[in-house]
Amino acid sequence: MKVLLASPRSFCAGVERAIEIVEQALHHRGHPVYVRKQIVHNKHVVAGLEKRGAVFVDELAEVPEGATVVFSAHGVSPAVRVEAAERGLDVIDATCPLVTKVHAEARRFAARGDTVVLVGHAGHEEVEGTMGEAPDRTVLVETLADIEDLDVTDPAKVSYLLQTTLAVDEAADVVAGLRERFPALRGPASDDICYATTNRQDALTAIAEEADLVLVVGSANSSNSVRLVELARRHGTPAHLIDDVRDIEQSWLSGVRTVGLTAGASAPPGLIDEVVAVLEPSSVEERVTARETIRFTLPSAARRP
Repeated sequence: MKVLLASPRSFCAGVERAIEIVEQALHHRGHPVYVRKQIVHNKHVVAGLEKRGAVFVDELAEVPEGATVVFSAHGVSPAVRVEAAERGLDVIDATCPLVTKVHAEARRFAARGDTVVLVGHAGHEEVEGTMGEAPDRTVLVETLADIEDLDVTDPAKVSYLLQTTLAVDEAADVVAGLRERFPALRGPASDDICYATTNRQDALTAIAEEADLVLVVGSANSSNSVRLVELARRHGTPAHLIDDVRDIEQSWLSGVRTVGLTAGASAPPGLIDEVVAVLEPSSVEERVTARETIRFTLPSAARRP
């Protein structure tokens, strides 16, 4: 068996920054440090931080007044920020800077009187936070079929935004559909889908058709990981999402000569090494489609005691 490793894979700069923020908070402030929602969508990352003293909660009501709370990489709505301030919480914001960009665009588009069409997945924390910036002016579209039912105040004043972890090809189709219905459609100056999502999809595309099977390491609630599985299948290659080696079923490997292997942006790179070790391939070939050099600085609140 041969393994084709897609590169880039695993952690992106936003995920690394978010994890380091929690680690620094635990170091400087001691235990416990509360985290609203999962800091990133990966159960191994969450479990590791829990062992070090992080307490993950769904809502701020679970955080004692005056305690330290970290907002996850997916961002929060203004209402959550107001609630935190009213309860006197010591907030450290781990929102990915690329998500913060989308929030700023939502405020700007809404302020000029547009209906803001957010292309994304209902219930995802990033979508909830972005829609919270201008809830009265923002509508959610998940698929091309949703466009037909859109009711906007002025068809000449419509803007769109994208969840940062969408499949690039599918998002392009939805935007094209929006533009067909609303010819005056305006959008962000630069792509909302983040560089890491795009790079990981490009890297997978480079190996998918050569592989008999694709394994994507990532958790089920990780949007960018799920999109990688869907992308491989659109290339006609059987693909499965696994949290770790324990999820691999031997029946998947029957007759397989080449395994394509990658990991979502929130999956620790060590999990890839474990998969390779279990597969015991005769060779491992890495296909590099991009080099990532982006690093994000920590917020001042995470750097000071």
